[in-house]
Amino acid sequence: MGSPKSTGTASRTARIEEMRRAERSRERRGRVLTIVVSGLVVAGLVGFGAWALTKGDGGSKGGGKVDDKAAAGSFRTGPDGVRTWTGKLARNHVPGKVSYPMTPPVGGDHNQVWMNCNGDVYKKPLANENAVHSMEHGAVWVTYTDKADPADVKQLAAKVSQTPYSLMSPDQEQKDPIMLSAWGHQRTVKSAADPAVASFFSTYVQGEQTPEPGASCTNGLTQ
Repeated sequence: MGSPKSTGTASRTARIEEMRRAERSRERRGRVLTIVVSGLVVAGLVGFGAWALTKGDGGSKGGGKVDDKAAAGSFRTGPDGVRTWTGKLARNHVPGKVSYPMTPPVGGDHNQVWMNCNGDVYKKPLANENAVHSMEHGAVWVTYTDKADPADVKQLAAKVSQTPYSLMSPDQEQKDPIMLSAWGHQRTVKSAADPAVASFFSTYVQGEQTPEPGASCTNGLTQ
């Protein structure tokens, strides 16, 4: 008989695979509607562009908006090295930029469109507002600076590409070379071989912290 830990891991893996199959099925059924939906999205973006020009970047619902609820919190570090945000993380869809109190952000108000997080590895920095939406769907976000060992970056990219509900991108603004983030949680790791990497993925990919478990990690934005 397997241990509770191995049984839980197997159950989580099976659940993720089941969601991935269901998502592929939904994509096949919805393929006919793609052109229509794309047209509506374009029309909406055009409308928003016109609104943004009239309101400017400093509007009360847009650019530079500070997530006041998140700003009231702080990180609490657990014995496993994972830092948990103590403040309330808002989940409103807002246009423009959001000023997050942590880098990379681990939640808060965000853009209505998520970054694709179906094992997507990005070569350029992401807009925080889109990546936060991905974490709301239960994704783990791997970020790194140019100080990270290229071998570690390559190994982490391979892990992400094999893991549904994860994404990876560079972030030169963060304080440490390699960081892992999920909704409300974050930690630094020393290398791709650090056992904390597997532990973080196991715990937080579609973990209990997920505000919207099972929500799509495809049909969003990509580079």
